[in-house]
Amino acid sequence: MSPLAADRRVSGTRTAAVLGNWRHPGPAHTALSDALRRAVLAGSLPLSTRMPAERELATALSISRTTVTTAYDTLREEGFLLSRQGAGTVTALPRSDRAASAPMALGGEEIVDLSIAAPTAPPELHRAALAALDRLPAHADHGYVPHGLPGLREVVAQRYTDRGTPTSPDQILITTGAQHAIALLTRTQAGPGDRIVVEQPTYVHALDAVRSAGARAVPVPTGPEGTDLDLLESTLRQVAPRLVYLIPDHQNPTGACLSTEARAAVRDLARRTGTVIVGDEVLTDLTLDGPAPDSWAGDGRNPRVVAIGSMSKSHWGGLRVGWLRGPAELTTRLALARRSTDLGTPVLDQLIAAELLSAGPGAVPSRIEQLRANRDLLVRLLRERLPDWRFTVPRGGQCLWVDLGVPVSSALSALALAHGVRVVPGPAFGVDGGMEDRLRLPFTAPAQVLERAMDGLVLAWAALTGGGMRALNLPPGRGAVTV
Repeated sequence: MSPLAADRRVSGTRTAAVLGNWRHPGPAHTALSDALRRAVLAGSLPLSTRMPAERELATALSISRTTVTTAYDTLREEGFLLSRQGAGTVTALPRSDRAASAPMALGGEEIVDLSIAAPTAPPELHRAALAALDRLPAHADHGYVPHGLPGLREVVAQRYTDRGTPTSPDQILITTGAQHAIALLTRTQAGPGDRIVVEQPTYVHALDAVRSAGARAVPVPTGPEGTDLDLLESTLRQVAPRLVYLIPDHQNPTGACLSTEARAAVRDLARRTGTVIVGDEVLTDLTLDGPAPDSWAGDGRNPRVVAIGSMSKSHWGGLRVGWLRGPAELTTRLALARRSTDLGTPVLDQLIAAELLSAGPGAVPSRIEQLRANRDLLVRLLRERLPDWRFTVPRGGQCLWVDLGVPVSSALSALALAHGVRVVPGPAFGVDGGMEDRLRLPFTAPAQVLERAMDGLVLAWAALTGGGMRALNLPPGRGAVTV
């Protein structure tokens, strides 16, 4: 393929949405080139994407064309953009003698993709699919069920009740995955210019949902103990958000869990401020050590507390079934609102989900055992081979949130790809970039794959600390340091 071949094009409007709040003190063209470079390294602007024309992007960002031209010129010099008259300008990664000579995969193997934290399908899926096929004839009417199949809603409601949150089926809306639930709730609760409070860092695609709604994400820091509740309360009073999105259990990417006391405090905050606070519980079932977290919704009586769950992490990402628990008025309103995008989650998928959930609470036991073993393996490999990296061992979830000690996450992710490993840098999990000293490392892959990934990360880190940042043409002061 030609270096300038582009398999997609991004508009000026979409580029503006990807960049978000890109401005920072100093020349505008420097801030713009920094933001575009970060987006390319993070994958928000995929490689071989045709960029908008300079005039189009200038209009979308409400800046001068000269500013865009200067930023583009900077990125062309660095190798993050390639241009040719008549062929446009496309995104790229810088080429260097070091990067060009590095293998694209180790030992001829395919690239290890650690950008997705998701395991393979469990053996139980096949049995559940066969049982669901047997039940399908009883549901072979028109097949449109915006609220979800009654049987599945009953099973999900019972799961909440068993966890101490009494729930009726009319409080459950079945969605096409948790991401669908997040997007649907975001779109109906907020519009252009409205504020939505999120954790920093947080789930990448939750940020996508906020941006797609035209809303503005307002970050509140989260750490090893979970969300900063004092700052959350002051933020709610200052900005009056339309929605708050939290991940209370085994948070993605930090792995933190809110304590029982903290959950009660958040529910009380929702009551006192009248703010809808949603808890994403997709990782709740993946508790590897100690007792499972308390139910996010508590006694279930607070109408401002909404819970989201799905089959994707506990069972399989290819089974696109999720749900939302909230007041019956809200689930009905969302069922009506979803008609603009779909008319219901596929019936067969819902029947499979009902079979799996009826077989026992939580994730399948073999999944927990494998995740625990993988986590412990990754922890050992990091301590042995990259001892300067720091992290807190999570008691559940699917990933480690690593502190590199220096702000080089985006540069490391670019070099890692040249050494056969794809990883997502820290800035991808933030509202406005930053977190260049952080890296998310999932432990969902098999042991031998994690070991190959570690080989590539060690080589990439050695290249970076040995001058690889200069090879990537990352100038001082733009997210790169000499280490």
